[in-house]
Amino acid sequence: MSIVDNKKAFFDYFIEDRYEAGLELQGWEVKAIRAGRAHVKEAYVRVIRQQVYLVGATISPLGSASTHITPDATRLRRCLLHREQIDKLIGKVKERGYTLVPINLHFSKGLVKLEIGLAKGKKDHDKRATIKEREGQRDAQNAMKKASRDGGRE
Repeated sequence: MSIVDNKKAFFDYFIEDRYEAGLELQGWEVKAIRAGRAHVKEAYVRVIRQQVYLVGATISPLGSASTHITPDATRLRRCLLHREQIDKLIGKVKERGYTLVPINLHFSKGLVKLEIGLAKGKKDHDKRATIKEREGQRDAQNAMKKASRDGGRE
């Protein structure tokens, strides 16, 4: 079950490979995510000291958060991956043009998971082609709807 998607990732990048990672979260963060108060639109994934971290994701604390902690909405959150996966990601990121982007946040068997995409950045002309393709699909769908409403009559 998807919690939040990063639609901008598909517009700005070509996603070549996907990985599912667990997240090291605090209790108040899990409660806030279940309440739908998470955003990954401006977030990115970085490798720091042989570990993978989610940077810039916002999880807004609930009003009923604990009184003995001070919630930090945009703290670094460690992604939980197998060592082989981390090593593979580090190798790819060191190659020219690859980056790690968060694709979505979802529940899997009651746990919060992050889908990470290994991506290459799109150039401006690629983005324009994506927009043109999307508009063409929308126009075709509208024509199909109109034809079905008219009963095939013109």
